[in-house]
Formats: sequence, structure tokens, C-alpha cells
Amino acid sequence: MGPFAESQAPPSLSPRFYPPEGWAWGLIETGGKPAQRYGVAAGWRAPRATVVILPGYGESAEAWFETAADLIRRGYTVWILERAGQGGSARYTLPRDLGFVPSFDPDVANLRALVRVVIRPVDTKPLILLGHADGAIVALRAVETGLKADGVIVSSPALAPKAVSADSAQALAGRAGLGRLPSPDWRPWSRSSPDARGQGLTHDAWRGRVQQAWQTANPDLRMSSASLGWRGAHQAASRAVETDVGLVKADVLMLLPARTAAPNLALCKALPRCRSVAIPGAWPALHLEQDRFRQPWMDEVSGYIAAKVDAERAAEVAPPAAATPVPAAIPEENSPPTP
Repeated sequence: MGPFAESQAPPSLSPRFYPPEGWAWGLIETGGKPAQRYGVAAGWRAPRATVVILPGYGESAEAWFETAADLIRRGYTVWILERAGQGGSARYTLPRDLGFVPSFDPDVANLRALVRVVIRPVDTKPLILLGHADGAIVALRAVETGLKADGVIVSSPALAPKAVSADSAQALAGRAGLGRLPSPDWRPWSRSSPDARGQGLTHDAWRGRVQQAWQTANPDLRMSSASLGWRGAHQAASRAVETDVGLVKADVLMLLPARTAAPNLALCKALPRCRSVAIPGAWPALHLEQDRFRQPWMDEVSGYIAAKVDAERAAEVAPPAAATPVPAAIPEENSPPTP
């Protein structure tokens, strides 16, 4: 159940899906909870901004290598924090491919610790959080609970439904102490399981195979469906985000696929500063989509970060506000004589 750091690149993948140059792994642990794996790389130039990526359920950092490399080429330092109990992070329970966490709180705590203790961003370089699917919930919850970020990008956010459904009933069972049990449809990870394209997450045949290829070559990265406890944690975190939405001080860019649930649009409306952009025709894994969908998504992401960088530079060079001169006091010995 321990963490897994170094992964082996699958020979079936193109080099564009390999780790960015200089990629390094690390582990972070808070509160005695299982350690979470993170990775980082930067370009040869002084970084213009720091981007922290939070993958969605079942994804390891490896699924984001192509996107990380794209952002690094634009002059940004990129960190990827894998989710608790997923990817190369340590597990709460066995089997290793069963997604279980008792709460999203460790994800939030470790994100805050990563930023404050490991990254330690400087005030002159913007810090941007990029959360995908339920990783967007972690990003927003961290900001709600005090993490200072200059901007938040949520890509295909995945809030748990409020209505009574099979999912919500399973979540209730998780909160009732049955959390480590797999959901009724759970099956162990299999090479024959559908990849991201087969699951309707992307149109792209090559990018759709990326996560499956890394999991095939690295058994410790394998993930199947979620446990009852994970579903309960997902619901609890979703409701917490909605309740405390007014505490999000950073402005938010929400990037959406062609079909999105109404609660996501409602969340953007409830946020103090949020702009939503839909990618027509795209499926939810926008970072793994075909170029005709991924490029507009990438343009929005990079444009948002570049605007933050430009705003920071403008603030640095702006002349100080002119102060109103205050007349100096006249010493008593220099005072004019009293008539």
C-alpha cells in the first residue's frame, strides 16, 4: 500500500507522452495519512508562473505529461499532485486498484502543504491551480480554506449529484461505515478494460490510450472504479464547495465539454468571479482530446495564465501613487515673530 515513485515509460507510446525533460518525483504527507506523489519540471528560462495540476479520479500524473510539457515550453514551472489513494500515491486499503479515501480533506491538506512548504511561490510569480473533474473540487476547496492562489482553472468539473440516485445511495452507505467496500459494479483492473476513448472521455485514439498504457507498464498505477467511501467523500466535498463558494477570492476559469451538468454552471454563477467557456463538440477529458478540441482548450488555459503574468508585470512597473505633500513643521526658533 506504500507509494510508488519512478514509473517506466511504455514502449507503445510516442515520446510526446513521456515525462518532460528534467521531471522529478517527490512525496508529501500530512497528518499521518498515506503519502501522495507529486512531480515537477521547469524550463531553462526563469519561470514566469507556477502551475499546479490536480488530476481527476483514476488518473496518474503520467496522463498529464503532454500538457505539462506544453506549459513548460511557455515558460511555466509545472507541478502535478496526484490524488490521495491513486496513481503513485500510497493507498488506504487493498486491493490497490480500488479507489478509497475516507474524505477529500487529505487531498486539500496536502495541496496546501505542497504550496506553502515545498513550492513556496514568490509574490511576483502567479500561482495557478488547474483541477480536472473531481480534482477541481480539491482546488476550489483548498482556496476556500485559505490557500492563496492568483487564479483557478477548473476543467470539466465533476460535482457529485444532489438528487437521490444509485450513486448517492452508495455514498450514504460509505458514510455509514461501509466505505472500504467496493461499489456493486466494481471489477478489478484489466488490460481489456475500455480506455479513455472507449469510456467516451475523448475522441482521440492515441491520447485515449495514454493512461491505460502507463497502467499496463506499471501495475502500481492501476485504478478501477471507486469504493462506497470514495463516493461518500466526493459528495461531502462537493456540498462543502457549494456551501463555501463565496470564500473563493481568486477568479475562476471554468472550461466545459459539449455536455455538462447543470450544477457546474450553477457553481460558476455562484462563484464571486467566474467565467465559463464551452468547447463545442468536446468530450470531458479535454487535455486528452483531439487537436481540434484540445487546442482551443489549451489556448484558453495558456491565455488565462499569460494574462496573470502580464498583470503581475504591470503591477511591478507601475509608478507609485503620488503622495500629497505634507507641509513640514517650522521649528520654533525659525517661526516668524509675533506682531
